[in-house]
Amino acid sequence: MGFVVLIVIAVLAAILLASIRVMREYERGVIFTLGRFTGVKGPGLILVIPMVQQSVRVDMRTIVMDVPSQDVISRDNVSVKVNAVIYFRVVDAERAVIQVEDYYSATSQLAQTTLRSVLGQHDLDEMLAERDKLNEDIQAILDQQTDAWGIKVANVEIKHVDIDESMIRAIARQAEAERDRRARIILAEGEQQASAKLHEAALIMSQNPAAMQLRYLQTLSAIAGEKNSTIVFPVPMNFMNALEQIVEKMAQEK
Repeated sequence: MGFVVLIVIAVLAAILLASIRVMREYERGVIFTLGRFTGVKGPGLILVIPMVQQSVRVDMRTIVMDVPSQDVISRDNVSVKVNAVIYFRVVDAERAVIQVEDYYSATSQLAQTTLRSVLGQHDLDEMLAERDKLNEDIQAILDQQTDAWGIKVANVEIKHVDIDESMIRAIARQAEAERDRRARIILAEGEQQASAKLHEAALIMSQNPAAMQLRYLQTLSAIAGEKNSTIVFPVPMNFMNALEQIVEKMAQEK
């Protein structure tokens, strides 16, 4: 009789040990009773009836997922390789277990397809210069799609945009041409401003003969100060006009 009691006690102890589950602070247990969902338990000590109930552990911490490098063709037909990192966590353990077979794999596959789809709608320049906006667009799409699975996508970061060597050289040539274009524009604007100032100065000096004479003397002084073997003296236009009038008058007298 005592032996039977010991066996019963041992069986009960084994059943009790088998029914004990310890959930950490960041874990939850999704409980199924005879195949039907009956609740979410944890953290701490929970009891699961063997052969009647089953529990599925769900990690509620933020998960960092690397999205493998994806081949993307941009809107301007440039082939690039892009990879990213996604930060997400389970906010509803029930839906993460019931609504999707493997929420980690499903989120990874959805992230890859979304990355290709979103980046394919933009030019290469936008991929390189507007990463923050692209990150927000991808994050919003993923968060909306995974909400039914009890997943919250907190952040998406594009890590690398790899370009072929030939395209890098083409971009370098384009940048050099752009710098040359800007330099030419700046030079042309400078010449335009200088010509406008010269025109303004010429109008002022034409209205003031004294200023014209003073400028003439300054030019002679500058020429005299240089060590030149040949000196060319500028002749004022009014002197040439007077000389032309004298020649015409002499011609008329003859």
